[in-house]
Amino acid sequence: MTPSTSIQNALTLVGRALIALLFIPAGFAKIGGFAGVAGYIASKGVPLPEVAAALAIAAELGLGLLLLFGWKARWAALGLAIFVAVITPIFHNFWASPPAQLAAQQLNFYKNMAILGGLLLLVAFGPGGWSVDGNRGRD
Repeated sequence: MTPSTSIQNALTLVGRALIALLFIPAGFAKIGGFAGVAGYIASKGVPLPEVAAALAIAAELGLGLLLLFGWKARWAALGLAIFVAVITPIFHNFWASPPAQLAAQQLNFYKNMAILGGLLLLVAFGPGGWSVDGNRGRD
């Protein structure tokens, strides 16, 4: 293993952990506040809000953990990328926000687009050698 490969593996691990840090705690929080989450989802006009909340928990918690450990990481990153791409225009539609919320919603929209970009990089390049997939030769 060359030094650059070790550095790449370490940085990929840190990158996966930081992205997972966004999703895993959010999934846990949704479990504890399920009724409130479903209510918020319903307020955005999403049909079957309880089902949508359960899917959000599964995506954030389940796929977030897969991403953290690097197991089926490309599929997990793709699933999270789809999740982020779907929810972002629904929950951060800055173009339809009141002026007082415009800046915050626009910032969150573009942050989510950056997260989507990071997830797509994981899909393209894999989780690195310091992952379950990397240890199995499936990076």
